[in-house]
Amino acid sequence: MTPAPWSLDMVEAAELIRRKQLKPSELADSVLDRWRAVEPLIHAFVSVDEDHVRRDAKAQDGRSGGPLYGIPVAIKDIFDVAGWTTGCGSKAMSDAPPARNDSAAVARLRAAGAIVLGKTTTHELACGVYTPPTRNPWDLERSAGGSSGGTGAAVAARIAPGGIGSDTGGSIRIPASHCGLVGIKPTYGRVSRAGAMALSWSLDHVGTLTRTVADGALMLSVLAGPDPADPTTLGRPPAPRANISDEGLRGMRISVLSGSPFDRIEDDMSAALGRVTAHLEAAGAEVTEARLPELQAGLAAEFSIVAAEAASYHEARMAGRASLIGEDVRGLLETGLLLPAAVYLRAQKTRRVIQEAFRRLFTERRLDAVIAPTVPAKAQLADQLDFQLGGQSEPVIQALVRTTAPFNLSGLPTVAVPAGIGVFGLPTSVQIAARPFGEETALRVALAVERAAGPVGMPDLQTATRKMKS
Repeated sequence: MTPAPWSLDMVEAAELIRRKQLKPSELADSVLDRWRAVEPLIHAFVSVDEDHVRRDAKAQDGRSGGPLYGIPVAIKDIFDVAGWTTGCGSKAMSDAPPARNDSAAVARLRAAGAIVLGKTTTHELACGVYTPPTRNPWDLERSAGGSSGGTGAAVAARIAPGGIGSDTGGSIRIPASHCGLVGIKPTYGRVSRAGAMALSWSLDHVGTLTRTVADGALMLSVLAGPDPADPTTLGRPPAPRANISDEGLRGMRISVLSGSPFDRIEDDMSAALGRVTAHLEAAGAEVTEARLPELQAGLAAEFSIVAAEAASYHEARMAGRASLIGEDVRGLLETGLLLPAAVYLRAQKTRRVIQEAFRRLFTERRLDAVIAPTVPAKAQLADQLDFQLGGQSEPVIQALVRTTAPFNLSGLPTVAVPAGIGVFGLPTSVQIAARPFGEETALRVALAVERAAGPVGMPDLQTATRKMKS
């Protein structure tokens, strides 16, 4: 039986379009049908303009274009899309005028032939790990993660083959883990952030959420590159290739990060990491264990930097529209406004210590990559406030961010990849980090993990719906 176009991975759909075996308009119609069927269950989108999608796709029929020609993509609602309002998940942004221009990331996607399907939900001001009202396609009573939860849910539910998000403390990798996806946080400065709302300018990364490693590599190859509008972007080295090396892992040196902050994890996540480690060794990699005690101060540094920089960015909004900002985010911004400069500077010094610790580890052990659990626990329930981990109660946001933040603080390229389905029927995940601008290395390891672990498959929304009603 021929698969429905909406179910195709990005690389598969792009190849069929290139061969003229699938029209962009056929793919668009199928994706929109899927959106209408599934969106009422998962609430992943803020807006979808069906007429624009169909018109853009129809105009591409019978022609050829870039590597994403005819592919619908989901855009997190912190990125400007010309003619659309950028709401950032906040009532405080409800009066924002439509954007005059595309953000740099959206412009690059369009230049490669992609079609904007719609804008997806974000936890308010990209600051949180829940993304209400979005539901996790694997279990509708659970969160899709955040803050890029809308893109994560849309891709996992097979509405969009891929999409973009932002990652300041794990906001791509947390939804990737919760939703069984590949999430790429590139090297800091690899992808332009121009035209995207900032949360914390020294920690923000633009990246991708896709169903496969190959799809993520394809999207990243389009997005990466220098941009005069974002002075943090770097011109060298060149953008990573769309095709990941299939040379295997023989001779590669990989360390599994253990100890704080990667301890106190659920059995499912621990078992997944153990399986992945065995797969890597069987594939010929030399696998060792490493501890970085410097990371113990990472969570405090992360929250201090985010609070201070977010408060500075939103200072005028806090002065005039603070009452329209949700309590959790408003509390963070209020803390940031009162944070002493000395605390912020100490946090930035801690960040440099962490960067140096990673540099030393990679150099002294001649490592190609490090690997760790992406998050310590399965997706939280939508109203869950705490995890029970290692006999301790831990706030959900603290638990999820403690394992992802080290790679924002270090700026290292990091790929979250599914590591199988756990005993509760929910995805597990590991994250692979490489040296600065070593995305191809991280993706090569992620590809080996993907092949060894096997596909997590597509969430059964009928079962998820029955579970929610029972």
